[in-house]
Amino acid sequence: MFEKSEETLKEKVRKLPRKPGVYLMKDRLGTIIYVGKAKNLKNRVSSYFQKGRRPMMAPKIKMLVELIADFEFHVVRSETEALLLEGRLIKELKPKYNTDFTDDKQFIQIRVDLQAEMPAFRVVRVRTTDRARYFGPFPHSTEVRRTLSQLRKKFGIVLGDTHPQKLPDGRWRLYNDVRAEIYGHANELSAEEYRARVAAACEFLEGRDRDEVARLTEEMLEASKSRDYERAMKLRDRVAAIKATLEKSRRFIRGNPLPDPVLPREALVALGEALSMKEPPRTMECFDISHISGTFVVSSCVHFCDGIPAKNEYRHFRIKGYVGNDDFRSMHETIFRRYGRLYRENKPFPDLIVIDGGIGQVHSALEAFAEIGAEPPMMIGMAKREEYVIFHDGRDPLKLPDNSPALRLLQRLRDEAHRFANSYNADLRSKKIRESVLDDMPGLGEKRKAILLAKFKTIARLKSATIEELRETEGIGEVFARELREFLDKN
Repeated sequence: MFEKSEETLKEKVRKLPRKPGVYLMKDRLGTIIYVGKAKNLKNRVSSYFQKGRRPMMAPKIKMLVELIADFEFHVVRSETEALLLEGRLIKELKPKYNTDFTDDKQFIQIRVDLQAEMPAFRVVRVRTTDRARYFGPFPHSTEVRRTLSQLRKKFGIVLGDTHPQKLPDGRWRLYNDVRAEIYGHANELSAEEYRARVAAACEFLEGRDRDEVARLTEEMLEASKSRDYERAMKLRDRVAAIKATLEKSRRFIRGNPLPDPVLPREALVALGEALSMKEPPRTMECFDISHISGTFVVSSCVHFCDGIPAKNEYRHFRIKGYVGNDDFRSMHETIFRRYGRLYRENKPFPDLIVIDGGIGQVHSALEAFAEIGAEPPMMIGMAKREEYVIFHDGRDPLKLPDNSPALRLLQRLRDEAHRFANSYNADLRSKKIRESVLDDMPGLGEKRKAILLAKFKTIARLKSATIEELRETEGIGEVFARELREFLDKN
């Protein structure tokens, strides 16, 4: 059946444009089995059907080619857009062969068997189907081993080279040698106390996973902007592998929740004491800025009540006051818009404001309150790397202990703001990619484009609209409806 349709496919390939874009390979049932991007669609897609190249193909590529019965493609304006659209489609469609290629990459991972009485953290390369939890994958083994060493010192957990002994009273002894003194944590403890350490270490690793995804994504976009597309594709594959593993871990954790060793109320009391507040902060808001090299600049505001996220109070902002990369101006605009509105509406401010940043961002927030004409509540910055707390009232920076429940609460708040900002940024980029095809339509201005998108909701529905349906749209006459239909057919 494939041989019978091969000439038809080659004819279709001959009509492909020599432009950047994304192609979707389909099997005989019309199922999309692979998504790829190309600098030149005609050259890239035609390479799949050149018989002379098949003997040199990897086994999985040969199998993919044998299954191809049809394909479709999308032309975009640049290789950068092709890279982004490819990633978006892979995420949405989850084609079999993209998934296989991603899962085949054996990056270093951290494994912890949560079913064991005294779980140990180990380095592995292959993720099995057991009930353990995995973190990563990470691209560099030295980084992973450094992280495990940090975990052992920071949280008092054991690694795979340790064999704890159970004592007659039911407690456990972690080490029988000098390591008990080197690592500085209680060496004899109950299984429940040790699992609290494991929970804290897992929470720390979750943050490392998110940071790794954000860092690699930014590197990928920078590489694509610099036209280093080979590096961008390798980074994209790393991001996909990490996200796939993270999702598998989350599915497991949803059914097997870890105990939280610190209750929200305890953490709030500890935080209030650490910041010398009269009362523990019941309501807290945290702000973060997200952008890609000064484009798609957005900010987030997340709200916690009694130590728990209150997502109905979350807000995000698209920065409007300037164009470019300036975190100080972005923070100023965000704080001014958020609390200027609350001030005008006579609504209460939160007990504590947390800024993701150092002294510069905190000063920008203070200036915004001065313009509003309102006295700010307790406000702090969370400086990266060393995790210092920066006070708005001029006090010396505060370094909270690594095992402090107050620090862990602040980190959860900050990480949630970071996640929410990045999510909004990604949504805007995806929307821009979806709508970009209409930017090349002659005579289609922003107003009519907005009307079309409001009526048809998605580009896919717009592309399937008939001339009559297009003509019924406000501001679209019969002649322009036919021109638009022809343009959509070509693109």
